[in-house]
Amino acid sequence: MLVKKYTEEETGRQAELSKQLAELSKAYYNTGNSMVDDAVFDKLRDELSSLEKESGFAYDISPNVSVGAKAEENGLKTVAHEYPALSLDKVKYAERNKLVEWLGTQDGVLSWKMDGLTVVLTYEDGVLAKAVTRGNGEIGEVITPNARTFINIPTSIPYKGQLILRGEAVISYSDFEKLNDSIADVDAKYKNPRNLCSGSVRQLNSEITASRNVRFMAFALVRADGVDFKNSRKEQFLWLSGLGFETVEFVEVTAETLSDAVRGFAEKIEHYDIPSDGLVLLYDDIAYGQSLGRTAKFPRDSIAFKWADEIQETTLSYIEWSASRTGLINPVAVFEPVELEGTTVSRASVHNISIMEGLELGAGDQITVYKANMIIPQIADNLTRSGVRDIPKICPVCGGETEIRQINDVKALYCTNPDCQAKKIKSFTLFVSRDALNIDGLSEATLEKFIGAGFIHEFADIFHLDRHKDAIVSMEGFGEKSYENLIQAVKRAASTNLVRVVYGLGIAGIGLANAKMLCRHFHYNFDAMRHASVEELTTVDGIGAVLADAWCQYFADEKNNAMTDHLLAELTLEEVKEEEGDRSLDGMVFVITGSVEHFANRKELQTLIESKGGKATGSVTSKTTYLINNDVNSTSSKNKKARELGIPILSEEDFLKLLEGEKHAD
Repeated sequence: MLVKKYTEEETGRQAELSKQLAELSKAYYNTGNSMVDDAVFDKLRDELSSLEKESGFAYDISPNVSVGAKAEENGLKTVAHEYPALSLDKVKYAERNKLVEWLGTQDGVLSWKMDGLTVVLTYEDGVLAKAVTRGNGEIGEVITPNARTFINIPTSIPYKGQLILRGEAVISYSDFEKLNDSIADVDAKYKNPRNLCSGSVRQLNSEITASRNVRFMAFALVRADGVDFKNSRKEQFLWLSGLGFETVEFVEVTAETLSDAVRGFAEKIEHYDIPSDGLVLLYDDIAYGQSLGRTAKFPRDSIAFKWADEIQETTLSYIEWSASRTGLINPVAVFEPVELEGTTVSRASVHNISIMEGLELGAGDQITVYKANMIIPQIADNLTRSGVRDIPKICPVCGGETEIRQINDVKALYCTNPDCQAKKIKSFTLFVSRDALNIDGLSEATLEKFIGAGFIHEFADIFHLDRHKDAIVSMEGFGEKSYENLIQAVKRAASTNLVRVVYGLGIAGIGLANAKMLCRHFHYNFDAMRHASVEELTTVDGIGAVLADAWCQYFADEKNNAMTDHLLAELTLEEVKEEEGDRSLDGMVFVITGSVEHFANRKELQTLIESKGGKATGSVTSKTTYLINNDVNSTSSKNKKARELGIPILSEEDFLKLLEGEKHAD
């Protein structure tokens, strides 16, 4: 295929698609943000492939010419891959019979196609020396410190030659849901595990990566000299597993058993905890696969199979704009009802204006819809593409002016009115929710009525609803009994605990788990929490610079402080008896660096320290009690800093002796 340079003067659908897909790839590979769903991207890419085949040329920015997207400068060092990390050619569900044809008379290995971020690991002399993201296939970002925090990567292995392997960094659905449950702000929740994983792996602060339970699933051995694998990919998988690596689940197949094996994986996908968007089939015969060579973009020894979602065609009735408590106004597609995966659906979030523009979405368009992972309704494609129009210039709730903001290549609509009623309604909805004050009878609809009637202006007002008895009793849906039940629920909620209050305030990013950690760290002293500095807050497990800054900004506002004081005056906070047990490290601050030998990883060592009352932080400061580094004589920056400040440097053996000594001292 000839490559023709793209210029702004070029016109036509092929140039338009090349540019659009290049922008989508840039967002996906460099920021972890999926501006459109996979089904939409694949549809556009297939259209571009057909146009390129007809025209006989491709623009240099076409994703069919380039692999992935060029790594951007974000503070991570970039490096060229010794062996290019190519993507895979794919077969769609409707073309699944092609898998049998592709395999032919060869034996194959069928495995999950994991949905995360591809990472290449290099081991030298049995030690992890380098970890690099796939990037554009030729150049990736160095994430070695972050990879060492993955929960299942061996930091040392018995094989002493150079080992290079590829795998997928992934976050399980269960861990993803736990993290999202801890985020109070609906708009701050992560869209899917893949986006969360991409952002977690590419952090500048490896402590954040360590807190996300990232796993590494090996799927390809690139180099291991001197090992006899009996010319078998299966033997490579077994060898890697024997070294301590978690490999993707796989089965051996032939043309006769392949269809049954695909069905077996399909039966597992609904309950499989690791995100997967398909399967990978590769020839077991290593020499045969290598003899086939590669195209400019794909290796010929393996092929991907993508799961299909049930897709239905319908008509888009209109776009509904839904305001949130952060000011973000989300577009929601409302369409003629269709049956999907056994249920009737008529609405799907479009997430932001960038996705709307990618779909060229307008009222009256013929669209196809599906359920992502058989759960969440999504738009797959827009068949008529009438174009985005009628983006509201005023907030649908308060009538205040709106503005379009672009953050990390994503455009979204915001209400600029700080007193927007929607912000109040969503904030109060969180405040009365089960994990916060837990007030039965105050649904979002009821809160909307009370706020609209002027009964509630701030949290404390909820505890004085009895002042409006006559008006409430006369409201539609209310009566004497409903009113009395509500007042009793409010009275019960007035006796609560500090964790519920902190969570209920709705400070950006401070979820229930964060609230618990803050309360424990500050020994349930709210005044100390309120006046804590960013530096103090970041010593709390799970609180990074972003959350600490959000906390400090919240209490830098006198209006928020006054509102909080008014609330606390209405509450009776139960005394919390702090957990008893071994607190031998109480008051001590540790920094852990380098590889560990007596623990599975640094996270396990950190958990032990915290369980005994100590703190584990990421930076050596004057408040650090000990630096733990098995290489005590290292000239690393942390060791130098510790020496400058006169802070003792302990090996793991020293730490365990310290721990044993503290126990004996008791």
